[in-house]
Amino acid sequence: MPTSEIKESDKIYKIINARLLIEHEIVENAYLWFQNGKIIHPQNLFFSARRDADEIIDAKGLLVVPGFIDTQINGSYGIDFADYEEPVEVLQKNIDKVAKGLLQYGCTAFCPTVVSSAAEVYQKVLPLLNHRKGSATGGAEILGAHVEGPFISVLKKGAHKQAVFKDAKNGIKDFDEVYGPELLKGNKAVSIITMAPEIDGVCDAIPDLVARGITISMGHSACRIAEAEEAVTKGANSITHLFNAMQAFHHRDPGLIGVLGACDLPIPETSVGHPAPSSTSPDRKRPDPRPFYGLICDGVHVHPNSIRMAYYSHPTGAVLVTDTLSAAGLPSGIYQLGGSEVEVVEDGAAYIKGTTTLAGSTITIVQCIRNFRKFTNCPLVEAIEAATLHPARLLGIEDRKGTLNVGGDADLVFLDDTNGDIAVKRVFVAGEEVKL
Repeated sequence: MPTSEIKESDKIYKIINARLLIEHEIVENAYLWFQNGKIIHPQNLFFSARRDADEIIDAKGLLVVPGFIDTQINGSYGIDFADYEEPVEVLQKNIDKVAKGLLQYGCTAFCPTVVSSAAEVYQKVLPLLNHRKGSATGGAEILGAHVEGPFISVLKKGAHKQAVFKDAKNGIKDFDEVYGPELLKGNKAVSIITMAPEIDGVCDAIPDLVARGITISMGHSACRIAEAEEAVTKGANSITHLFNAMQAFHHRDPGLIGVLGACDLPIPETSVGHPAPSSTSPDRKRPDPRPFYGLICDGVHVHPNSIRMAYYSHPTGAVLVTDTLSAAGLPSGIYQLGGSEVEVVEDGAAYIKGTTTLAGSTITIVQCIRNFRKFTNCPLVEAIEAATLHPARLLGIEDRKGTLNVGGDADLVFLDDTNGDIAVKRVFVAGEEVKL
């Protein structure tokens, strides 16, 4: 059948002249096949369907990697995901605008983040942030919301509004009351919850939340090391924006940061949701029991030396996040974050207006990768995996995201790295090319 007569959805695409990131290595002069938005194995085509590719895509020597995943983004382009006062139709258009805008930076999937809010906010906005497939015209895939608070510490509130903070003395019931019926959908609606382990009832509720498929991240916390380790043993597998909104490291009680050095946590029975073993793991052949940790690599939130220390302590746990707020993609000025005024200064840092309290960033995910590589001197592959494979493993979706393995989604980014840096040249979402 001529290519012109084949339905677009059935077309088989073959990428040639590519350098592919496969199994932690860059493979030169490689091919990649995809169909119906999924990466496929060509052997079945030749021996079963007796078909060749319908369309050839020449990568011209560019590096082809999985689409980037951002698990913490509060908004962009003047839009804040915690804004609930507009009509639902307007809020949906705003979400779509952000999802489309992210594609130019190679971000093909994300967790829209809602800072600590009142119950009525969650009940209005969370239904709009449910899991949604991505497309070249519709924008990056939504992986479910990241709700950051309100079960967090007053001592480490950051830019969050203390008036809405909650405890969980009644366990999972308190979480259901705050977030509403969307929480019953599990990770289809709420992908990640950031909480402070020391808040009453929080640790006891973790197993029930994990049972719903929700990722538990520790953050905005003044917890001691024992409380952090207890949360990990109950199912927490992440730390939200490491070093920020937590106790400073102390050699006698390192607090939440100290979990990166833990050596006696129970070894996970499964690799799902856990970092791969590394040279610093308690067991170098089994999944690492230590949590993943988010890093905002804008050079403001965390000193480059601290980024380097975290990476060398626990390399497979690094997850790059932007933590962008509504000002991302816009010039310096005054913007909103969860109802608070935030001022963005010339270097891109954002602060609660009139204070020195950081309130998010304006960096892009591709710039995070560049900075992470620069700060740590790690190989390019590891820098890219911190924005692809690692967040996919964190969310337990590495079977379809974060790699170029057969069966995975054809979310692809073509990178030019000829000058020692990386630049996004082409982007595909579910096999469709984005017009950049």
